[in-house]
Amino acid sequence: MSAFFLCSCEIWQGPTKCSCHDTVSVAVVTGGHDFERKPFWEMFDSYDEILYLSAEQTDHSEIFEDISKWPYDVIVLYNMTQEISEQRRENFKKLLDKGVGLVALHHSIASFQDWPEYRQIIGARYYLKETEENGVMYKPGSYQHDLDLNIKVANRQHPITLGLKDFVIHDESYKGSSFESTNEVLLTTSHPTSDEPVCWVSNYGKSRICYIQLGHGPGAYGNENYRRLVKQAILWAGCAKN
Repeated sequence: MSAFFLCSCEIWQGPTKCSCHDTVSVAVVTGGHDFERKPFWEMFDSYDEILYLSAEQTDHSEIFEDISKWPYDVIVLYNMTQEISEQRRENFKKLLDKGVGLVALHHSIASFQDWPEYRQIIGARYYLKETEENGVMYKPGSYQHDLDLNIKVANRQHPITLGLKDFVIHDESYKGSSFESTNEVLLTTSHPTSDEPVCWVSNYGKSRICYIQLGHGPGAYGNENYRRLVKQAILWAGCAKN
């Protein structure tokens, strides 16, 4: 299959045919949080350019136990698992140092609560309990289901947001997360139950990182704006090694 990629160049002038890959190979990591599987996987089935493996974790993070034959261009995190050994942490970081892309979705912002560097990798943390890090005490975040969130495109020039206009999505909000100052924010919301930034990009090692706060259930999975956002984030992240 051929693919049309959106690449981030030094001077970006619109859609560009990218020589990264004909298809992007993706490991979609789940576990630690329930979700409605059928509509979620239907979203991934709709992406012709993306070949994915469902990697449900039963031991929290076993996908990072042995990376000697790692075959994936991009990791998509849709997990809320917690345990990750020192070896698995180092292997995770080695993949990012090699340029494997990372797209983190929704509740993955609350994964690996005892690993401070994970916050640096994805650009934020939603705390599940009162936590002290580097002498700072963080309070647990809050959430609210079944909301219509008005989403504003803060950066219309980025390949991930190409073609997107401001939109409304039926989803879940998070509030009280703590953010890294180096994030480049792409989407925001003004909903009072939500943090303002809901999508951003950053870098870790040679990896392109994108976090998308949206994505709780079928109201998101079936939203054409959300589908486009996730797809373009994966294609963008998949070009990191080139």
